[in-house]
Amino acid sequence: MKLLVTGGCGFIGSNFINISIKKGIKIINIDKLTYASNIYKIKKNKKNYIFYKCDILNKKKLNQIFLKHNPDGVIHFAAESHVDRSIENPEIFFQSNTIGTVRLLEIVKEYLYKRKKKFKFVHVSTDEVYGSLNTIEKSFTEKNKFFPNSPYAASKAASDLIVRAYFKTFNLPVITTNCSNNYGKGQYFEKLIPLIISNALKGKKLPIYGNGLQIRDWLYVDDHCDAILKIFKKGIIGETYNIGGDNEIKNIYLVRKICRYLDDKFNRTKKNSFLNLIEFVKDRPGHDFRYSINSKKLKKELGWKPMNTFDKGIKLTIDWYLEQLKFKNYEKFKQ
Repeated sequence: MKLLVTGGCGFIGSNFINISIKKGIKIINIDKLTYASNIYKIKKNKKNYIFYKCDILNKKKLNQIFLKHNPDGVIHFAAESHVDRSIENPEIFFQSNTIGTVRLLEIVKEYLYKRKKKFKFVHVSTDEVYGSLNTIEKSFTEKNKFFPNSPYAASKAASDLIVRAYFKTFNLPVITTNCSNNYGKGQYFEKLIPLIISNALKGKKLPIYGNGLQIRDWLYVDDHCDAILKIFKKGIIGETYNIGGDNEIKNIYLVRKICRYLDDKFNRTKKNSFLNLIEFVKDRPGHDFRYSINSKKLKKELGWKPMNTFDKGIKLTIDWYLEQLKFKNYEKFKQ
């Protein structure tokens, strides 16, 4: 099997590629290498891995890559994904996430018209397209309407609808996935979990928006990648699948959990605990209160379930960052 992966040097994409290569899947990776990309995350294998520096807005180059490598499917990760950045500069998000998806779908349409082969296009999206829930509302299902509250979420909601339109109008073999918050090894430092780990180890303040009571459902990245592979192999064309981690946690509880784990690692006492670095800051505009994913459809129809509890996943994640940040000598960080 040969897959073309967009955004494969990003957090989720690079983990997906590493897992896929181990399974013997051939990968053509397309990434324009933005600030959040890292080509060195991927454990390269010359036999079944090829990389192209390419923006998905570049239709001519995309077409050449498709015709040269004749992939069996696309896993479309490529996207600008940081909400704060989308508030600062919305246009970049709509160019990459929305127009970029249109360009990619157009290439696939032309490619399948010429080749007429068995093929699947998996569009990887987010639970943020559904908007926000209060504490008593039911988790998002695939039938929830879209109520995006940030430019990022709106750009992804638009791309989801475009993918659906290409299925309905042009009969393209597409599947959409909507996942909850991912975490794990290799995530860029602007995201909450790596930011908290990095700041803590540097003795910097740990910024928490508002009162920190916002709730997120956390999904370990390896479980997400496993779900995507299962959906590519067994998913029904034209369907949408929600992917959640079954781990709803308030932001402040999450940060405290990280701090306590680091306290144990560095033998810190209450007096010099990392918890003392927590600082509440002004909330961002349109900050969604709660995300909650219902993955029953995926579990029932395709037999997937997350394999990692949050306690296991967060420990693996923190230990990975400790290794990468060269903070293995715990003694020198005692106070």
